Amino acid sequence: MDEGVTYRHRPGRTATEADNVLFTTLTMNPQPLHLDAAWSATQPFGERLVNSMWTLSTLVGLSVGQLTLGTLVANLGLTDVAFPHPVRVGDTLYGESTILAKRLSRSRPGEGVVEVEHRGLNQDGVLVATCRRTMLVRLRPEAGR
Repeated sequence: MDEGVTYRHRPGRTATEADNVLFTTLTMNPQPLHLDAAWSATQPFGERLVNSMWTLSTLVGLSVGQLTLGTLVANLGLTDVAFPHPVRVGDTLYGESTILAKRLSRSRPGEGVVEVEHRGLNQDGVLVATCRRTMLVRLRPEAGR
């Protein structure tokens, strides 16, 4: 992982009705904006929206194959989480990740701390989610020398 490099994560993931209802109920979220079609129709967006935590979880998940599969030790934190545009059932989420910074761990030999900016875009290229993620990862053997 080199600082400044941006990874585009494909394929994307299309949000389904089942995704939204199952994720929302699995996480004990009673918000009618995600579950009640009749009520949501009377609200400003005019329909139910996909749970933003599904969007965030899926955005991070889209990055795993290229960034952290088999190397992630721990997620250290998420900051600057924003959802500038809603996700609706039928929208497809695509991810991009830029490596912002990296350093060797001061307390854990053979591991490093990496800060990434994740961006989620829908099928029209509209930004729907962003966050910064800090993670602890295993180093390649030659990188720790």
